[in-house]
Amino acid sequence: MGQVQSQGDREVGLSQIQELYRKFADECPSGKLHLHEFKRIFGITSDSTEEEMAYMENLFRSFDTNHDNTIDFMEYVAALHLVLRGRLEDKLKWSFKVYDRDGNGRLDRQEVKQVIKIIYKLRQHAHHPDTEKLSPDQICERIFELIDQNHDGQISLQEFIEGAQRDTWVMEQLRLDIRPSGWFIDHQNKNS
Repeated sequence: MGQVQSQGDREVGLSQIQELYRKFADECPSGKLHLHEFKRIFGITSDSTEEEMAYMENLFRSFDTNHDNTIDFMEYVAALHLVLRGRLEDKLKWSFKVYDRDGNGRLDRQEVKQVIKIIYKLRQHAHHPDTEKLSPDQICERIFELIDQNHDGQISLQEFIEGAQRDTWVMEQLRLDIRPSGWFIDHQNKNS
C-alpha cells in the first residue's frame, strides 16, 4: 500500500516550513524546547487530564531522539519532516513509538487503549463521523482482533505496520496525525 494523499490534504510549501523554523527560533532562542514548553504549545495545562499529559509526554519523548529531555532544532526539523512529508512506514514506526509508553517494543491493550481514548476525544471535537459508532474499548479490541497475528495479547512493530497497511479501518484508528498538513495550513491562514 503506497502513501496516498486524500483530496483534503494539500502540500505544505517550503516557505511555510521555513516559517515554522523561524517560529521555533523565536519561541526557543536557546535552541532547546523543554517538555513544559512543548505542553504549552499543544494547550496542555494543569486542567488537562492525566491521559492528555501522558500522551504529550510520549509525543515529546518520540521526538527527543538523543534522550536529553529537550527537543533541539535538528530533532524539531526531523519531526516536522516526518509529520508533514514522511513516508507511510516511517510515520507508522513513529506512531508505534508514541503508543509504546514503556518502550519495550510491544504494545499491550492498556497502551493502545490510552492513545485510542485521546484520539477519540480529539475526533469528537473535530466531529469525526466514526466517533459515535464504537467506544474506545471496542476500537481497541477490534484492533487486537485484526492485527495481533500470533494472539499473544501484544502487538509487535511488524504486526502494527502490516496491520495498518493491510486494513484501512485499522490505519484510520491508529493514525496519530489528524490531517497535520491541513491543520497547519488552516492555522497559518488564521495567523496571516
